[in-house]
Formats: sequence, structure tokens, C-alpha cells
Amino acid sequence: MSNTPSINWTNTSVKAFAKNADPLTAMEKAARALVLKAREQGWEGPPFNPLRIAEMLDVQIEANSSVADARLVATESGPKIEFNPQQPRERVRFSIAHEIAHLLFPDWSEQIRNRGGDETADDWQLEMLCNLAASEFVLPIGSLSAATDIPPIEELMRQRREYDVSAEAFLIRLAKISKQAIGIFVSSPIVSEDGRRHYKIDYFVSSPTAPKIRVSGMAIPDESIVHRCTAIGHTDRSVESWVLGTPTQIECVGLTAYPGSVYPRVAGLIRFDQAQENHHPIRLLHGNVLEPHNGGMKIICQLVNDKAVKWGGGVARKIAKRFPDAEEAYSEQVMKIPQRDRLGRVIFSKASEDVTIASLVGQEGFGPSLFPRIRYAALQTCLEQVADHAASIGASIHMPKIGTGSAGGDWSTIEEMLDDVMVRAGLFVTVYDVPPKRVQLELL
Repeated sequence: MSNTPSINWTNTSVKAFAKNADPLTAMEKAARALVLKAREQGWEGPPFNPLRIAEMLDVQIEANSSVADARLVATESGPKIEFNPQQPRERVRFSIAHEIAHLLFPDWSEQIRNRGGDETADDWQLEMLCNLAASEFVLPIGSLSAATDIPPIEELMRQRREYDVSAEAFLIRLAKISKQAIGIFVSSPIVSEDGRRHYKIDYFVSSPTAPKIRVSGMAIPDESIVHRCTAIGHTDRSVESWVLGTPTQIECVGLTAYPGSVYPRVAGLIRFDQAQENHHPIRLLHGNVLEPHNGGMKIICQLVNDKAVKWGGGVARKIAKRFPDAEEAYSEQVMKIPQRDRLGRVIFSKASEDVTIASLVGQEGFGPSLFPRIRYAALQTCLEQVADHAASIGASIHMPKIGTGSAGGDWSTIEEMLDDVMVRAGLFVTVYDVPPKRVQLELL
């Protein structure tokens, strides 16, 4: 990969800042210097509050709900950062840190700097460097312990909540200290004249033991899973060959988009020492089950109770709203079955040319109960029917964590049932969970 093109730095602010040095290296060095100075003055965490660095630089901080994220302005009394206090807390911290990074550029006072840039052709270069510096500020050197085993991307997204930092900052710091051979890339979308979306790598950070490759500025193949992470916090994984030319495991998560962009940026975790997925045969992703990944035929599973003639709340309500004809078909079929005979039955209803909704009757009744309403034996029978149908039409299987809501089921038990009935039969199963909730700002 030594011939992979690097970034062609054209932004005037970036060139003035870096002079003849590599801008990525220069920015990391400048940000690290501020961090170490703050640590010498007693700055502690986690969480590490970027306001400490702002105070050290005599920067005014002011809440302003009319600002999208944050912005840096020059005043008679010096630099001032305005931020939107209505944003989630982690985003506020990262946005303030991002604006502090703008102060490192010699021409910062010549125009108002808004996080995300002003959509000029090469403004992304400036914004990308500020994101890198912001990551150093909110999760600085020494804030994480080196890990030998890196868990799946979904678990990492839960762990980073403990530090109250952005996914971007957490993944960058993780890569820098990991004992495992990993790399983290952050990519952003480009929309071509014909309206098609493409992704390029903005920057790449690797662990000490990872292969030394140059992929910054590289275009990501359109068939990559990067294109599937179309919402913040949504995840996916696959084994792909575009990084090294050999099969390599990649796990992705959607990041906050630049202002004005319809699609999010995407971070990717590359596991250089793993060519096969080895965590769970069932893919456990953060995402929307109504937007199932993978091409071809797909079956979306939901659990229903034996009294339901319509789809109720939660995921079922969303499925009904998205596919009203499928709900109507379900109603017509289920009302022909006496209630006493419904447990253990699966009602298949067509949603589109390639999507079928499978309603698994594995819950007895609904409402408050002294005992869980899930019926595991009935669910087992339902799963077997879905497996047979999926095999007959060559479909992949998609579902939320069925049975764990009002039915009161134990996910470990259900997961093992899925493994026994579906995965061992060679079927491709994806389970979707909601991304961890973002914390709203209380106090910085």
C-alpha cells in the first residue's frame, strides 16, 4: 500500500499552520503540547473538560442556542467560543474542543469559524485537523489503559459512554494505545454530479503493532460496508480486501455529519490480525431493523402475542407504519386461526419484493403479569418455521432483540436458541439493537 495516494493539502489555513511539515503530525504535536501543559497545571479526568484548556488560553465561553454546534469569534477582549447548550453533553465538549483547535491556526481571527466548516472545496481539511486535535483534548494521553483484546464495535460504543466522549475521540485514543494490531479510519461522504454517494478516508490512526500503511485520502470502494452506516451510532461489520489486498475484518459506526451533509461520516475499526469474524456467529449491530443490511431476500422477524390482530407498540408499530399492507395481510391471516391455536405459529406477510415480515406468535397475552409472558417452546417452534422458509427462498434473517421487551424473555436464552436453530443451519442472522442514548448537557 506504499503507493496509496496521501492527502493533497490545499487549504490555505492548513498550509500556513503546518508550513513545510506534515499537517497531521504538526496538529497532533501542537494539541499534545497544550494537553501536557494543562496536565502539569493539575488538569484531571475522566471526563476531561476542555474548558480547562480554554481557561488556560484566556478564551471566553458563552452558551448560545442559536448556534448549530459551536463557533469561534474574535472580540475586542480576545477569542470567544459560543456553543449550543441544547446539544448532547459529549457533543458540546467535543465541539468546544474543536473550536479551541481553530486557535492553533495563525489566521483564526480572520473569519468566524463554525464547527463543520463553510462547505468550501477544501475546508474539510481544516475541519478534519480540528477534529483530530479535539480528540486529543477530550480524551488525552494517559486517559485509557492499553488493551490486549479489543471487543466488538458495539461494546466499544458502550464503553466510551463511561468517559463521556465522542465515538471519534474514543476510537482514536484506543488505536494509539492498543496492543492489538488495529487501525482506525474516519471517512466522509462526497456526492458526485450524478447524485451518487462516495466515501474517502479523511485520516487514519494505527496501533504500534499494526502494518504501516498510507490510506489517508483514499477512496473507499462503493461496495464496502461503510455505505451501510447511514445513521449516527449505527454499526456494521464485514471481511473486505480493499485495505491490504487480503481479507481483513472491518467494523464501522456512523459519526456526526458535517453541517450541510445529508449523510454521516463513518469511522472504521480495522482488525489486521483477524481475517474472519470471531466474536459471535450472530451479527449484533446498532441500527434500524427496518433497514436490513445485505442484499437479496430478507426476512424481518418480530414477536407478537396470541391475542394480537394488529401490530402493537414499539418495533411492531414502526413496522406497521412502514409496511401497512403487510400488517393488513397479517390481520387477515391471523383472524382465521383460533386464539388457542396461535402460539407457535408464524404469519408471513410480504412487505416488498425482497422483504418479508415474519410475525412469531411466541407470547401469551399482554399487559402486567406476575411471570414473563414469553413462551420459549412456542418461540422455538416459530424459529424453526422461519429457518425453513429462509432456507427455501435463500433469505437472510433480521430482527430486534425479540422477546426481551414486554414479553420479559431472557436474551441469553433466546440468543442460544437462534444459534441452535438458525446459525447452525448455515443461515445469516443479524440482530439490531438501538445505539446507547446520548446524554443531554447538564454541566460541562
